[in-house]
Amino acid sequence: MTIYDSPATVFHDLEAFVDHARLDGLVLSPDGTRLVTTLSTRNDAHTAYVSALWQIDPAGLAPAHRLTRSAEGESNPVFTTTGDLLFTSKRPHTPEGADTPSTEQALWRLPSAGGEAEVVLHRPGGVTSAAAAADAQITVVTAPVMSGAESEEAHADAHGARSTADVKAILHRGYPVRFWDHDITPEHPRLFTLRGDSFHRLGMDPHLSLHERKATISPDGGFIVSTAVAFEERAEQRTILLRIDTQTEECSRLIDEPGHDVNAALISPDGTAAVVTMSPKSSPESAPRPALWLMDTTTGARTALAPGWDRWANPVAWLPDGSTVLVTADEAGCGPVFAINVSTGDVVPITSDGATYFSLGVPPHGDACVAYAVRSSPAFPAEVVRVDLATGEVIALPGPVDRPSLPGHLEDVSTDAADGTPVRGWLALPDSGNGPAPLLVFIHGGPLSSHNAWTWRWNPWILVAQGYAVLLPDPALSTGYGQDFIERGWGAWGDKPYTDLMALTDAVEQRDDIDADRTAALGGSFGGYMANWIAGHTDRFDAIVTHASLWALDGFGPTTDASFYWQREMTDQMAMKHSPHRFVEQITTPMLVIHGDKDYRVPIGEGLRLWYELLAQSGLPAGPDGSTVHRFLYFPNENHWVLTPQHAKVWYEVVMAFLSEHVLGTPPVQPPAVLGSGEALS
Repeated sequence: MTIYDSPATVFHDLEAFVDHARLDGLVLSPDGTRLVTTLSTRNDAHTAYVSALWQIDPAGLAPAHRLTRSAEGESNPVFTTTGDLLFTSKRPHTPEGADTPSTEQALWRLPSAGGEAEVVLHRPGGVTSAAAAADAQITVVTAPVMSGAESEEAHADAHGARSTADVKAILHRGYPVRFWDHDITPEHPRLFTLRGDSFHRLGMDPHLSLHERKATISPDGGFIVSTAVAFEERAEQRTILLRIDTQTEECSRLIDEPGHDVNAALISPDGTAAVVTMSPKSSPESAPRPALWLMDTTTGARTALAPGWDRWANPVAWLPDGSTVLVTADEAGCGPVFAINVSTGDVVPITSDGATYFSLGVPPHGDACVAYAVRSSPAFPAEVVRVDLATGEVIALPGPVDRPSLPGHLEDVSTDAADGTPVRGWLALPDSGNGPAPLLVFIHGGPLSSHNAWTWRWNPWILVAQGYAVLLPDPALSTGYGQDFIERGWGAWGDKPYTDLMALTDAVEQRDDIDADRTAALGGSFGGYMANWIAGHTDRFDAIVTHASLWALDGFGPTTDASFYWQREMTDQMAMKHSPHRFVEQITTPMLVIHGDKDYRVPIGEGLRLWYELLAQSGLPAGPDGSTVHRFLYFPNENHWVLTPQHAKVWYEVVMAFLSEHVLGTPPVQPPAVLGSGEALS
């Protein structure tokens, strides 16, 4: 299926691509001398990715070296004040007094002085995550507790009884009941403190839920701040911010504002203040508007921080003197680091390399002119870097995996929409020199997101290696272009998001290096919604690939895992006007439908209904013998994403074969042998 010959890269070989190691996250030790990241590689059976912890030299002099090794993997690393490294793992261990090994996720410690890792905390039901105080020997642990269990003994009994009886049933008394790809079980997250061998559960209002959010502990260990969910009438909810004293267990609501949601706080070095983000709840007329606030951690009193800055900021680190907070924010196809002076609210950009940053850490000593972070872009996967906060210079540190060579290059493209609004995106082009390239339009999900970082799923370079050009557009509803750009598409998904996509596609097709006669549109989640909408509104594309896609909005709204959120925007009128299923009879383009059965965000019913209505009602229905040009790639045990390496490989193989036939006009291709050796993919 390759259109041209070029020097081989990892993107020319799917086996090599799915085998490539993936880096994620970064933690900095309290003294600023050690960096630890997580690297995922395929297991021995090649059926899953397993993570291990690697240490990176902050000075950039020594090579990265591996810290942990187990078949089960390690994750959630965090340093204690003494420099020990805590992490969670399901590696087998035999608890004290037990006769057989346990494989429940436990909390482990790798001593700073060296030696083997040891179990710090084992309990029935496992441990979810931990956060350690920077200046005190106390750790806050998040772990599940059986509903109604008032003690660890009661929890152990109830957990054991449920496991022994092999009961999977869940009796709900509220909403929601699912989250992304798993059920909300009778075991709910609770907070614990860990001091030496003392493990203690903190009290909490039973009418609140922590769900799966992480708590933050103050540097001195005196208090915890955590978001919680307050349930409301008509299956609604809001997020609030709690403060819990680790000694007295007094729990107060620092921020509890009806009609608003609050995100977790970033506590200042002296513990007296925190930066939080708050947003009014969205409505049919208005999208979310996250804003930064500087909050007193004792009283909850707050003042607006950088109120005139029209970006959705994510606080990531404080400078040690407390004068400045570092944030990241989507910005025109990237996610730079910005510094905000907490006294004046002045915002100063730090990085300008076109990358997106996350997992920042700042050494706690000196004048704090350096930060460490992970960055990526559509042109390269995640890597660890050192950032000079004074000059903005960024230096990549020797990591456990090198950047893969690309089979092409990336260009910034833009045009004006019909209403005069600038619309931009990225264009990934092959370095072939073999004439105009067929064009694929990759539509991002969200919809409140942007094509601004690397992704191993929906990776454009796999298709560029086949000779395609791939357009990564940011239409209305995309972040990084201001609130007005989001509002243009809010509650009107089929209007400006669609016309923006078409305007940028029109502009790119005018290029001499693009073949406008061979094109396809592809998208997942909201991108799949838009692919479905495109299929019913134009026949300009030769093929459509739609993954985990919204098809009938009246059905999606009440059945997704977070209906309370989507129903704020989806009035009955909006759902009807902008639902792709209403235009099925106008679909005359071959479609590849992809869906995972464990997808709770866009339930499988959307894919099943789309598939049936394509065959029964579209402009390209099934023929007299049931044959069809459409295809349905169904994953019984994948969720909203295709996560396992063997299924990722199948995904790319089927997508490439479908595009090759319908965009390039090649003969029908046999499906991968693992899918059966029957009729060809046509």
